[in-house]
Amino acid sequence: MLNDKPLVLHSDNGSPMKGATMLETLYNLGIVPSRSRPRVSNDNPYSESLFKTLKYRPNYQPRGFNSVNESRLWVRQFVNWYNNEHKHSGLCFISPNERHTGQDKAILEARTKVYQEAKSKHPERWPGAIRNWSIEDEVWLNPVKKKRKRTRCESILRNYKHG
Repeated sequence: MLNDKPLVLHSDNGSPMKGATMLETLYNLGIVPSRSRPRVSNDNPYSESLFKTLKYRPNYQPRGFNSVNESRLWVRQFVNWYNNEHKHSGLCFISPNERHTGQDKAILEARTKVYQEAKSKHPERWPGAIRNWSIEDEVWLNPVKKKRKRTRCESILRNYKHG
């Protein structure tokens, strides 16, 4: 467990990951299994993004490692870099560690202030609003989409097209 939250292993729906031996091992280790929905290749964009970042690191080893210890060291270094140094575009260019420790609020407020000051000093360079440096408090893998109520004109046009 990490921060009183169980570890979660997300995987595809392959038979090795759904097998009884694997599931029993996960349960014994206190790990919660999580799987993609059937026939949905991008069910977990966060994991997919992580794997792409991993594969595009300059020192990625596409041909494998010489030993288990070498691979463990590489992964440990990658995870440390990913969580503490890598600035994520989806997090307004802050690290996950900065987000989890609450440092992101001060960092993003300071960025907003810098942009506001720059715009006030040189408004000719800023035809519109400054960049929005805010982050959503909650994100969901598969958010429930709210139905938007159609305007009267949209309803009339829809009935005309299908009528």
